[in-house]
Amino acid sequence: MVSLICTLQGHRDDVNWCALSATHLSTCSGDKTLRVYSTAQDFSELPYSPLTGHGYGVHCCCFSPCGQFLASCSTDATTVVWSVSAGEIEAVLEHPGRSPVRVCAFSPDSTHLVSGAADGTLALWDFPAKRLLSTRTVNDATVVALSFSPCGQALASGSTYGDLRLWDLNLNQVFAEKNAHDLGVTCCCFSPRKDKVELVMHLASCGQDSLVKIWTVLNTTTGGWEVKLLHTLRGQAAPVLCCSYSSDGQLLASGSVDKTVTIYDANNAVLLYTLNQHERYVTACAFSPTDAVMATGSMDKMVNIWRIQDGHSCKGGKLAPEDCATTFSDGRTAAGRSRLLVSDWSEEDVGAWLVEEGLEGLAVTFRANNIDGAELLGMTKDTLVELRVESVGLRGKVLRKIEELKGVSVCSGVPDEYLCPITRELMKDPVIAADGYSYEREAIQSWINSRNRSSPMTNLPLKTTLLTPNHTLKMAIGRWSTSH
Repeated sequence: MVSLICTLQGHRDDVNWCALSATHLSTCSGDKTLRVYSTAQDFSELPYSPLTGHGYGVHCCCFSPCGQFLASCSTDATTVVWSVSAGEIEAVLEHPGRSPVRVCAFSPDSTHLVSGAADGTLALWDFPAKRLLSTRTVNDATVVALSFSPCGQALASGSTYGDLRLWDLNLNQVFAEKNAHDLGVTCCCFSPRKDKVELVMHLASCGQDSLVKIWTVLNTTTGGWEVKLLHTLRGQAAPVLCCSYSSDGQLLASGSVDKTVTIYDANNAVLLYTLNQHERYVTACAFSPTDAVMATGSMDKMVNIWRIQDGHSCKGGKLAPEDCATTFSDGRTAAGRSRLLVSDWSEEDVGAWLVEEGLEGLAVTFRANNIDGAELLGMTKDTLVELRVESVGLRGKVLRKIEELKGVSVCSGVPDEYLCPITRELMKDPVIAADGYSYEREAIQSWINSRNRSSPMTNLPLKTTLLTPNHTLKMAIGRWSTSH
């Protein structure tokens, strides 16, 4: 049976990915952060979490097989490598062409890291040296799925065109299924195990066609590769956004736009469970490599942790809401301030917030220096030094808490159309770009200057860089801000 252990509610925007190592869980979000939890301590969040090294939303995260490193990639065109023990940045890998990076993956021996971008390029890195080895362009579609084979000799990729491709370690294409999923592939993953007799590996993929497919992958004696469709799974009623194998390869989970998580017997292609706890699209799922634990993430900003026990007996194959366990949340905003944007906080509001966050020792200093909400949001390490906050650890804690506040508009019910698609923050000067979407003026101008004039939403070239003020939207945001 399957039971819900806990629910984590730290993120301020959609959860885009979940990753589990033997000792840690990492999640990433459109709120630009990663959060890291200890699996050995009831999924308590680590002191250095959240990680805030990205300038835009974080699309994917993955642990190195050794468990010492965490990689994350973002719309900011970088893949960041973090130390799991300290939460510090080890390296920042800039994707060739400065295109938004949508997915990244480690090889089984941690010698390679691969990233895929919105412009259809793959970048293969020598991970120990943090050095770019080679790049390839798939096509004009966004690369959204990557997975190394368990033997480490092949790499699978999937794109928004619907193609599923296989590459060797020199990024030479060795196989292509042009129409693996109609309307686009969303995720792919190799089973961690392979048939020891026939040396057959299994690859799962899912897509906008609402299907999960299982493929056999064989490295032939002649050095070629054979890929054949083995099973097609139809357990969900809407596009399937993610899939993941258990560590023994016996189970396959998938998450869907229909808000469900399904768990299949991967060997027999039989649906075992349908889980219904998420309130919006399920965007991420991952199994622990060492334990019978699974994490799922959603656009409801929550991460559910599940325990999968031996046996497949469950009422109707569904887990009822009353089976839920504990909910953990860091949302401690007082009722009076929750109706205000942080930038509108008074000096008294800032003082009350400091007390709630366990930073009451700074309240007198902040009040003496007239720190209101706007000043708080603009605070930097240098500002804290000027305020004579001597402790490095205390400065770091304050800055992390401020980063969390910057996403408060998202968790306070701001209509999504009022948020800039690039920064995911409430727009102050919305403009319409040539792709028809509205953005914060400063954000889209910076994007155009650094990304070859491509659309952040469609990745297609912008026919013009002319930006038209969206006065109607600006007035609507003003009315909403006044009423809230």
